[in-house]
Amino acid sequence: MDDESKMKLMKERILGSYAWQRDIINPLSKDFECTPEELKEIFFKLFDMSTLEAFHGTFDVAKNICLAKKFHADLRLCWFVGYLEVISEEEAENLKDKLVHMVNSGKSYEDALKEGQLELFDLLKEKSEY
Repeated sequence: MDDESKMKLMKERILGSYAWQRDIINPLSKDFECTPEELKEIFFKLFDMSTLEAFHGTFDVAKNICLAKKFHADLRLCWFVGYLEVISEEEAENLKDKLVHMVNSGKSYEDALKEGQLELFDLLKEKSEY
């Protein structure tokens, strides 16, 4: 087997692994309304071996970043932190990190968001008391 054939086989094994199928291929193929095979083929052509090896780990990190950004938007922190400047960046980051941890620990996004809204309100009440 030549080097190119070995690389192809290794890439196919990575893309076909259980973790890749569960975390990346199957969810994204549903989002994109394509078959898992189509998406695997696209990734196979787009990425080299080292990128594929690193992709799954960075996918987990990116998932947390996206979740934190979603909380930022849903809690309207851009108003309270950026525009109104009533809440510090650090307080907002701490709140978002806590909520991301809740979701990663099994709590639903909606329940974590509700808790975040209540914490944000408490924080605003605290700030209003000087």
